[in-house]
Amino acid sequence: MSTRQIASSTLWQIGSQITMAALSILTVKFVAIGLSKELAGNYNSAYGFLQLFGILADFGLYAVALREISRSELNRERVLGALIVIRSIILVFSLLLALGLVWLLPQWRGTPLPLGVTIAALVPFFTLLAGIIRTVFQVHYKMQYVFIAEVAQRIFTASFIGMFIVAGIRGSHDLHIYHMFLFIGGVGAFLLFFFSLVTGNRLMKIRPCLDTVMIKQLLKKAAPYGLAFLCVALYRQFDVTMIALLRPDFELQNAYYGFVVRMTDMGYLLPTFLLNSTLPVLSERNEKGEDTKDFLGKTLLALLMIGSIAALFSSIWSRQLVQLLTTNMYLSTVTHAGSDTALRLLSLPLFLNALVLYGFYVLLTKHKWQRLVTILCIGAVISVSLNIVLIPIHGFVGAGTTSIIVHIILAALLFPQAQKVMPAHIPINHIFRWLAFSALLAIELFAVRTFLSNEIFTVLGLAGMTIAMIATGFACRIHTAFRVIGK
Repeated sequence: MSTRQIASSTLWQIGSQITMAALSILTVKFVAIGLSKELAGNYNSAYGFLQLFGILADFGLYAVALREISRSELNRERVLGALIVIRSIILVFSLLLALGLVWLLPQWRGTPLPLGVTIAALVPFFTLLAGIIRTVFQVHYKMQYVFIAEVAQRIFTASFIGMFIVAGIRGSHDLHIYHMFLFIGGVGAFLLFFFSLVTGNRLMKIRPCLDTVMIKQLLKKAAPYGLAFLCVALYRQFDVTMIALLRPDFELQNAYYGFVVRMTDMGYLLPTFLLNSTLPVLSERNEKGEDTKDFLGKTLLALLMIGSIAALFSSIWSRQLVQLLTTNMYLSTVTHAGSDTALRLLSLPLFLNALVLYGFYVLLTKHKWQRLVTILCIGAVISVSLNIVLIPIHGFVGAGTTSIIVHIILAALLFPQAQKVMPAHIPINHIFRWLAFSALLAIELFAVRTFLSNEIFTVLGLAGMTIAMIATGFACRIHTAFRVIGK
């Protein structure tokens, strides 16, 4: 597979993510403006609760699908059809389990959360169905179709929620408005699924395949990674639900914390997109017994770049970004911590996540699932245990502190294992260039942040810093490290 195809696939995904992030800014802003803090907390809690079951429904199928479909030249349609059957069955089961729990738990009776989760369940249902179709575009390196589908979804959601704001809705306590915001997200997810299905059919016949032998084989391959992804959900997304379970003021806590979790999801996904683009090539080269040290080294360097950029923006511009994405009432004051505090806390996990995901994908490629699952289970147990102790006392600040500790432990355990089974080589001069780039970016962010006194200046600052980052990258000659990424 050529460098151009990998770069094109990754750039389409990054372009999609950047555009979706811009549209998400509008959506999050509209929700923060349109709903009261209490209903905004319920809105965030609904999606936070469903994230755990969404990852359970994924069952590791996307990563396994990429590997198996990229390997199979003759049976791609049958493999995809069997994966669709598996995804559909697990998806229905996991969402029914989620709905059963949210309606039965006594902590949430009489709150808007159960009905909110029921409506919001449309989003993971259609998004995960679209996700398995996404593998068609990934293996054919036609990610422009994913770009169109995802951006159309976000445009729809932002536009229709925005209509309520234009109509004068402000800080509403009306449950009908809360329900409509959630339902609009579900319709947008259906749009994503429908467009993916129609365009995917042009590249490969997309039909369910009830091949029981193949289904059993794929389930056997996916099961360890399903457990691994469940552990990821427990240490990365379950804290919002634990806040809802352990704090009587969960609506306010998740109003502050939930918006930031949705913001940082963008930073967590960027390394995933790069790794998804490189996984088919890495699997192919590994199967052929080719040397992958340089290829992995350049992939790792790109992940370090993405992680450091996300971490620096989140820590240095935390107050400005929260003001841009929400409203001033979500900022910290002398009496309480706000969303900007949460964003600063999660900045280090954003960087460490790049190392964690790198280790995850390398062990996935080598099928070292025992090591992977063991380490991730350790992280999940530590996360849940610390959250049980810290959330009742410190609320979302305790959850953010737990995330830092868990990501440090996971990065320290997973990265050495990845180097052991599949070493990566980064020339020392490339490491110095990355460090120089990160240091210069930090100085630039510190220098500019004093001028970001309102949302307009922050938007202009983001545009200016994008240009400055590109210039800094060229000045540090970072681009020379990626010239032969496909070789």
